This record gives sequence, structure tokens and C-alpha cells, in this order.
Amino acid sequence: MTAATPVARLKQVRKSATTALKKAVDRVAFTATPPGMIPKVRRPDFEYAKDMPMWWWDNDPVRTLLLAALSSSFPPGERFFIDSVRHYQDRITDPELQKAVRGFIGQEAHHSREHEQLNGFLQERGIDLARLEKEIAGFMNVLRKNLSPERQLAHTVAVEHFTALMAEEFLLKYDALETMDPRMAPIWAWHAIEESEHKAVAFDVYKAIGGSEFVRVTEMMAVSVLFPLFSTIHLVQLMKEAGELGNLKAWAGAANYMFGTPGVFRKLLPSYFKYYSPTFHPWNHDARDLVEKAKKKWLGDWA
Repeated sequence: MTAATPVARLKQVRKSATTALKKAVDRVAFTATPPGMIPKVRRPDFEYAKDMPMWWWDNDPVRTLLLAALSSSFPPGERFFIDSVRHYQDRITDPELQKAVRGFIGQEAHHSREHEQLNGFLQERGIDLARLEKEIAGFMNVLRKNLSPERQLAHTVAVEHFTALMAEEFLLKYDALETMDPRMAPIWAWHAIEESEHKAVAFDVYKAIGGSEFVRVTEMMAVSVLFPLFSTIHLVQLMKEAGELGNLKAWAGAANYMFGTPGVFRKLLPSYFKYYSPTFHPWNHDARDLVEKAKKKWLGDWA
């Protein structure tokens, strides 16, 4: 009996250590992109009906124009993201990541093309997105001229985290798509799904080329100011041009939706702050179940 006691204790220690390790792994979740997670390049061709309501998201000018403002940034923004990743493409030796990079570039290229068409449709309806797109393109060129390739890639990594959060937690998790005009929702569902699919590609490239943690974190700090600033300024400008700037009911409703109930932006904050952890990886948040449901509902045969 006496001789068996140390053995029993050793087994108990091993069992406790194993349990603790499992809990730690569960908390960390993925520290790398899941195997086989290659972004699929889809080639949709969306059409927009002439009788589409002006405020196609829940009859709300603020929410509609917020997405319109974001859409204006996509064509020049996606081109910048592609360039920043492509700059390091020849330094990628991992075959899986090489495939993911090609998928990323393909998806982003189609995002740019489809949002150019959407922006043209909205422009014809009196929403001046051409001016906003030109401003964003000019800003992207400033970044190209003044940031190192490493920091340009870090900028892409940071914005990709923002867009993945908005896609997964904002568009897919809540009822945003269901409250849009059913002829407008598919492009936003498709874009959200693909943002989730390729959310880690730029990050994995950044890690593969030995990108600095200081640059990664400080660039997110800059993006955390610039992204909301540009979005807010452009939203206010569009609201003013639409004659809705004084629509206090719409502003209050949108503010409640974003920060009150359900508070979709407020609920993004915990995931946003995880970016600053040295153990951060985009796949720490696994939304594949959510994405699969959305693909079945919104993409149909071309999922």
C-alpha cells in the first residue's frame, strides 16, 4: 500500500496536468489556420433592380448609407490589400499558404469588381460614392508612398481583422441580412462569407516573412483611428447630401442598434482587443459553423 501511494499520486498529477493543458488549449483555440482552409474564388454576377428602395437596409438611411460609404472604400482598398500581399508572394515557401494567397487575391479582386458595380448603381440613384472612392484611392496612394512594404502589409492585416469581425459578428451573426431588401442582401452575404474565409491569409504571410510585432500592433492602433474616422466623416457627408442629416430618429435608432440593443459594434470590442495579444491569431475565433449556415442560405449552388 505504501509503495503504491507515490504511483497513485503521480497518476493524479499527470491527470491534473493533462486537464489543465486541455483547458489552456481550449482557451487558445486555433493558433494556426486550420488545414485545408483555402479561400474559394467565386464569380458572382449580382444585379440590382431599378425599383430597389432608396433605404434598402431596414428602411434606415443611416445604416444604408454606412454600408454605402464602406462599399465606396472597397475597390481601392482591396487593390491595396492585394498589392501588399503580392509584394511578398515570392517569399512564401509553404505550398498551403501559396494556395491561400492565390485564393485571397482572387476573392479580393472579385470584391473590388462587384463593389464597383454596386457603387455605380448607387451613384445613379444620387448617392455620390465616386467622390468618396477617389478620396480613399488617394489615401491608399499616400500609404504606398510613405509606408514600408512591411507596414503596408501590417495595415492590411489590421483592416482584415476589422472586416472579418464585421462580417462574422455583424452581418452573419445578427439579423442584418434578413432586414435588408432581399435583392441587396446577397452581395453583402457573399462578401462577409469570403472575408471570414480569408481572414488569416495576410496575417499568415506577415508571420511567414518575419513581420515585427511592434509594427503589427502599432499599425492596428493607427487603423483603429483612421477606419472609424473615415467611415464617420463619409457617413455624415452622405447623410447631409441626402437631406437626412437632421433625421434624429434615424441617428438614434442606428446608435442603439450599434451600441445599445443589440449593440453589434459594442459586442465586437472583446474580439477587437484580442488583436493586441502576442498569441493572437485570426482563427482563435472559429466561425466556420456560422459561415457554413450562411453559405447554404445565401449562396445556394455556387457556395
